Parts: sequence; C-alpha cells; structure tokens
Amino acid sequence: MRGLVSLTLPAASGPWRVGCTDIMGGFGTEGTFFRLFYPCSPSPAQQQNTLWSPRPEYIAGLLAIRGWEGKVARFGASVILGSPQISVTWNGNFISGNSRRPLVIYSHGLGSCRTIYTSLCMDLASYGFLVAAVEHRDGSACATYHFSEVSSGEAGIPPKEVWIPYKKLEPGMKEFYLRNYQVHQRASECFTAVKNLQDIDVGRTVTNMYSDFNLDVLKDKIDFSSVAVMGHSFGGATALLSLAKYDIFRCAVVLDPWMFPLEDTCYPNIQKPILSINTENFQTNQSVQKIKRLNSLGAELKYLTVLGCVHQSQTDFAFLTGYLANKIAGPLGTMDPHQCLKIMVNSSLDFLHKHLDLGGDVPKLEDLSEAIQAQIIPGFPILHSSKL
Repeated sequence: MRGLVSLTLPAASGPWRVGCTDIMGGFGTEGTFFRLFYPCSPSPAQQQNTLWSPRPEYIAGLLAIRGWEGKVARFGASVILGSPQISVTWNGNFISGNSRRPLVIYSHGLGSCRTIYTSLCMDLASYGFLVAAVEHRDGSACATYHFSEVSSGEAGIPPKEVWIPYKKLEPGMKEFYLRNYQVHQRASECFTAVKNLQDIDVGRTVTNMYSDFNLDVLKDKIDFSSVAVMGHSFGGATALLSLAKYDIFRCAVVLDPWMFPLEDTCYPNIQKPILSINTENFQTNQSVQKIKRLNSLGAELKYLTVLGCVHQSQTDFAFLTGYLANKIAGPLGTMDPHQCLKIMVNSSLDFLHKHLDLGGDVPKLEDLSEAIQAQIIPGFPILHSSKL
C-alpha cells in the first residue's frame, strides 16, 4: 500500500546480500526484542523484501509523539506512510561457512523503534556484521510490546500482546531522574540481547515469540570477542553506559549522543575506544564538554562533525519524501542523505575493524569524494549554549 509520504531506502553497499528477522526471546519485559540484520546467501525462491514498519501501531506511535493523537494517529498510520518495504530478505538463509561474525548491538533514539535505523544497520550487515537493533521497553520507544506469560492455571490460553506506549514527561517530573532510570534499563537490555545471542550460539533452546526463523543456523556463528555497541541520540548515551558497565563491549560508535541522561560518576568508567559522529547543530557546549571527559586515561576518542546534516539525518527519516515528510521527520539538512549515510558507514566500518581486530579492507572516509570530505570537520564547530 502506498501512502502520502514515501520512504525509499538505498540498497546496501557491501558485498553481501542482507537478511533480517525479528527475535523476541521470552515473555514479559525481562526478555529481549530486537531486529537482527545479517549477511545471507542469495535465494531466488525467498521473498526479497521486508516491511520497514511491521505493525501500524509503530507509525501511530510516531505520529502521536508529534501531536497527532487518537484516531488521527491510527488513521495516519495506514494512510500517510502506507507499508514501505526494504530490500532485505526476510528470514533469508544465513551465509554458509564456518567463520564467526562480529556483532554490533544498536540502540535507538527517544521516540524511535528497532526499524528506524534500517539503512545503517543493513549497510553494516552487508559488510559481514551481525547487527541486533534492540527495541527498548523503558517507555522511550514510539511503541513496543511483549507477550504476557501464561500461568500453569491457564493452559491452552495463548499469551496476549501487552503494548508499552511512549512515556511522556509529566508536569512536575524531574527529567533527569526519568531519563537516567531509562538509560540504565536500556543498557541492561543491550546486554540482555548479547546474552540471548550467546544462548543461541551455544545451542541452548531459545523460544522466539515473534517469527519462525530457525535460530539453530546461528549456532557457532557469532564472535563474542568482537562485540561493539552503537546508538543514536538517547541510544548514543545508552551505548556509552553499556560500554562502562559491561566488559563484553569492546568499543562504541555514537551518533549525536544525548549526554543529559548520564550521571557524572559514569564518566571515569568509560575507558574504551569511542567514535562520535555528530551533526552540525545538535550538540551544545555543555554536552561537548561531557563528551571530552570520556577516556581520560588514553583510549581513543575520535569525534567528527558533519556539516549540512541535522539530528534526524542519522535516521531513516532522512529518506522520506512527500509534502507531509517534514511533519513526521522535522526539518532535514541540506546534505544529500545518501552522502550522510556514506559518511556514517565508512567511518564506522573503519573504526570497528580497527578496534575489533578484524582483517580485510573496508571503505574509509578518505575513499569518499573531496566534496563529501569537505563537509566533515574533525572535532566540533563553534557551538551554542543550552541545556540538554
């Protein structure tokens, strides 16, 4: 179904075809829920396209956050965006061979969900990474859900969907306490996704509540010595906290990290390599000073700023077109979103290969045209001063 706003994501640029599936491990909020992007083998018999947003509740949630409440949001979910598809193979055949694949855990931003960063996640997967895009259940997603656990007294009754709406900041509520609580839950959910994949990798039985993807194909396929964490905005803060709390994560790539939710005591514990890719107008002097407090003992902290891009340029919203696109995405930057994506992909691949000790050649920033490189500033430009 076509809507009033179109979404057309670019094809992945790497050598591998990309497959994806959704994994919901366990009942309740203690389980895990993520979309897994992975390199797959071509199979003409398989469906080649996947729904970008698998349920209308997600689009309705996005619209509700932007003020289109109730029936308007539900109507808009079916009419405005329609049912856009992405060029990845749903439940595609995992690539053959005995080699283990590096893993990236991806954390979404405030008011987003597991599919909003598909363009970036599938591009990384096309270069051989497994990318698990977590959907957080702390009330920061535009919408999400879990299944209720059926007690032994309710045998034969199927579990019910329990939806978790976006949690708005209530009048009189101290935002820091809410966001700090959420960022700790989010970091825990990133780690839970890794544990879930570790169980799958060693062949433990994991019930996938979402799809019929054969989890056995992932057995002995994940390299848990090469695990990174990545995220945008609130997800960037989540990635940094995950890096501090859990040894499994060796490095982090953060896109326009929202530093506000992190408590001061966490900074001395973040002593691992970090790449921070920022847009031109999101960061403030206060947040930049917080970023610069990271890695005081000498681990690599690399940050760059992309001119002509705005905060939403680092999401799939950059590829929305149509006269209502700005109503959903907000103002977009002047840079071609395909160029912004190339900057994120090339810089991330180079950084991840270096700090996860991966062999082989991958695209780098210096491979991009001079015109694109001219839009990249090492470090930060002159910034405004405000609270985050």
